Amino acid sequence: MFAAADLPGAPSWCVALSGGPDSLALTAAAATVRPTTALIVDHGLQPGSDAVAAAARAQALQVGCVDARVLRVDVGRAGGPEAAARTARYRALDAARDGAPVLLGHTLDDQAETVLLGLGRGSGPRSIAGMRVADPPWFRPLLQLRRSLTRAACADLGLQPWDDPHNHDRRFTRVRLRDEVLPLLDDVLAGGVAEALARTAGALREDGDALDALADAELAQAISGDDVRVDVLAGLRPAIRLRVLRAWLLRGGAAGLTATQIRAVDALVTAWRGQGGVAVGSGLAATRLFAERRGEVLRLQTRPVV
Repeated sequence: MFAAADLPGAPSWCVALSGGPDSLALTAAAATVRPTTALIVDHGLQPGSDAVAAAARAQALQVGCVDARVLRVDVGRAGGPEAAARTARYRALDAARDGAPVLLGHTLDDQAETVLLGLGRGSGPRSIAGMRVADPPWFRPLLQLRRSLTRAACADLGLQPWDDPHNHDRRFTRVRLRDEVLPLLDDVLAGGVAEALARTAGALREDGDALDALADAELAQAISGDDVRVDVLAGLRPAIRLRVLRAWLLRGGAAGLTATQIRAVDALVTAWRGQGGVAVGSGLAATRLFAERRGEVLRLQTRPVV
């Protein structure tokens, strides 16, 4: 089902199993290749979620997994229901994997939907570049395959995948993209839209990787202790300078950076009028993070959350 080049070389794997056709087909395939532990996250967001998790666990053991564990999580509210569930899920998977890589069941269809979301939101090239096959500890060996193949694989193996009601709930943007927008684009453009969007993502990732490598080299020249020199930044092309700033901010403890935040920090270099610091997302506990200009350097300042 998947190419060996898309898989981690570890002696054992974990696989994130929701019970749906994509992750169930992936679990069945993975269990034939390496000792595989299924990790089943129960978000507790729907009645009967414990029964769904138990059924997924039983099928994981049926297809040959060496272990199958149900992880119950509390979903917060930050960022909306989809983002909060995703955050809780990845945190639970990371805590449970015990150092092993985790296989995820994302398909080419998921990639196409991700690219469309990025385009519609104007999120910039990193978002439009979509998901990577390998982003350790996460691996997506089905990313070149269509969703229809996983459903067919489950049918051939006699497996009963769970049909998540959320996948048909039109309140979710991704559902409307899947059920309405992509079929319409296929009709207007005579098919092949999902594959074309995935190719676009791949090309953008290759370009982005090259620009990031150039930015890393420039950051090494611009860095001065923990600060970054304005004179070096000012001479860079915007595509490189923005990446240098992003890398510097992440090095200093930033997290969840947005394009708006990075461009506001860039204005401290290109449109300096004595303005104050720029608040950026912080990955530091109970700490707010600000980028400020002090003379001819940019400096990160931390302040406690009060």
